[in-house]
Amino acid sequence: MNMNSMRRKVAIIGSGLGGLSCGYILQRNGYDVTVFEKNAVLGGCLQCFRRKGAVFETGMHFIGSAAPGQTMDKMMRYLGITSDVRLSQLNPSAYDTVSLGGQRYEFPNGKEQFIEKMSSYFPREKDAIVRYYDIVNKIASASTLHSLTSETRDVAIDTEYQQRSMNDVMDELFNDTLLKNVLVGNLPLYSAELNKTPFSQHAFIMDFYNQSAFRVEGGSDAIAKSLVKSIERLGGQVITSAKVKRIVCDATHAIGVETIDEQLHTVDYVISTVHPARTVEMLEDTNLIRPAFRSRIRSLPQTSGCFAVYVKFKEGVMPYMNTNYYGYRGDTPWNCEHYTASDWPKGFLYMHMCHEDKAKWAKSGVILSYMNMEDVAPWVGTHVGRRGDDYEAFKTSHAERLLNEVETHFPGLRAAIDSYYTSTPLTYIDYTGTEGGSMYGVAKDITMGAAGRVPYRTKIPNVLLAGQNVNSHGMLGVLVGTIVTCSELVPSDIIYRQISNQFINE
Repeated sequence: MNMNSMRRKVAIIGSGLGGLSCGYILQRNGYDVTVFEKNAVLGGCLQCFRRKGAVFETGMHFIGSAAPGQTMDKMMRYLGITSDVRLSQLNPSAYDTVSLGGQRYEFPNGKEQFIEKMSSYFPREKDAIVRYYDIVNKIASASTLHSLTSETRDVAIDTEYQQRSMNDVMDELFNDTLLKNVLVGNLPLYSAELNKTPFSQHAFIMDFYNQSAFRVEGGSDAIAKSLVKSIERLGGQVITSAKVKRIVCDATHAIGVETIDEQLHTVDYVISTVHPARTVEMLEDTNLIRPAFRSRIRSLPQTSGCFAVYVKFKEGVMPYMNTNYYGYRGDTPWNCEHYTASDWPKGFLYMHMCHEDKAKWAKSGVILSYMNMEDVAPWVGTHVGRRGDDYEAFKTSHAERLLNEVETHFPGLRAAIDSYYTSTPLTYIDYTGTEGGSMYGVAKDITMGAAGRVPYRTKIPNVLLAGQNVNSHGMLGVLVGTIVTCSELVPSDIIYRQISNQFINE
């Protein structure tokens, strides 16, 4: 008898990091996995595109805690991607640079270096900076993934700071307003909002990158390609151009997924890693999902959208910038998502792509700034490449304004540009299926309590959720959600033991 025929079958919807990491873990632990991707190109936010020989990343621009022995290094070894994915370390003395009020502030890796550097900018606040770092460390240590164990951690501190806003905690810790704003200067990484975003989210991300920070050499799609290769090597499947239009259920549970070509794929479990609003749409014809849950999912707040300018530089002209640069017009990073037609953009995130380790010259880069869905509402329902001349004029106008803003921080930028390309929240909808063109899906909002969270279980016993909306976005957040979801099918202690032992080939 074919052993694969005895394996329980799992359909995974979406081939982003969440879908592919779930697929890998389950395939290596005795399940028969098929990943369904609606687009011709797989990878979700790991996707890259290429123009004139330059590579452009669309979502995953850098990762943290990936130095030998650190959390992400162990996860990457477990996922079997270290042999295919080459990393290039960001400047350990300044992996992030925040520009506020015309002054630049550099963020170094490591506890002592971080405290020393921030204290050099704000000497009167040194004791408070030490307390801040200790709180960040305690919150991060409460995560099971941080310690790579299923043992119970300090749940109390995690809960406390999930219920308190970033600015509330900052106000309690510091007197210096500028210092508070500098420390949250990377908030575009998670689209933080004043009085809403929990301090715990800031703490996890700060700790993740402060350990170490790296870009993926040659583009983040190498992560997706490696995971696909591993899934297929273990006997699983990853199918592109296979949009799931319906999760088919009987009276008690899901029996399979139906793709756009009317094919029914019968399975034992379904894991959806796409936006929960898209998942609910796939379950329209079953009464196993209550109307109240459908309504709650549809009403969840979304993170802001963004406008991106992808820049191809002239050869040998733009020095490679080995830091991530957050530039603000004023003295605060907050509320940049609330803008008018006249004061946009209030801020931006500017990064270079890494085509080779220790590069001298940059080949390409990206500039990101907030853009709300209302700005592109006239073109909702149109498709890539067919939105019309008005849309192209809109994008060009905004690209020129954004480039002018970055030029004030980096004189000579324009002279180094060979060509550029753009995207809007509509692009995110087309390529990732997110709701409202949001960058990171569902927003974390302390004012909503439990009603603002997306569960990994559904009322359908064999339908689970994963991806950036279940826990958090980014490589760390998505992989935490992956482990939680996969633990429904594979005991978590087994997964953590495999990670710790780094059994790559079984």
